[in-house]
Amino acid sequence: MIKGSFYILLFYLLGEALSILIHGLLPGSVIGMVLLFLSLYLKMINPDNVKATATAITKNMAVFFVPAAVGLMAYGEMLSSNFLAIFLAITISTVLTIVVVALVQERMEKRHPKSQPIKDDLNPQK
Repeated sequence: MIKGSFYILLFYLLGEALSILIHGLLPGSVIGMVLLFLSLYLKMINPDNVKATATAITKNMAVFFVPAAVGLMAYGEMLSSNFLAIFLAITISTVLTIVVVALVQERMEKRHPKSQPIKDDLNPQK
């Protein structure tokens, strides 16, 4: 678990450093996650090294939402005064995301019509 924590924190720090170099164009945590994914995909890191740490973090994900919830409470007055703008932004961006994903999925299905369905490990009846 220590090795997994080291790898996750290492890639987080690398991501933050790269984010500073590109002047914050992308968040460092996102860059670090992409770098970690690529290193796992390219088999530069053994997935077993980060599995226990990743599982522990994922199981306790609710803890990571506490700072965001406190932040929302701290800015309650500002949020309530801009509720309509925030609501419209969330609604429009959600609808646009659903439409774009649907169009991309449809195009991918037309491109590969005979692809085999992916086996689901959780549902062995398929």
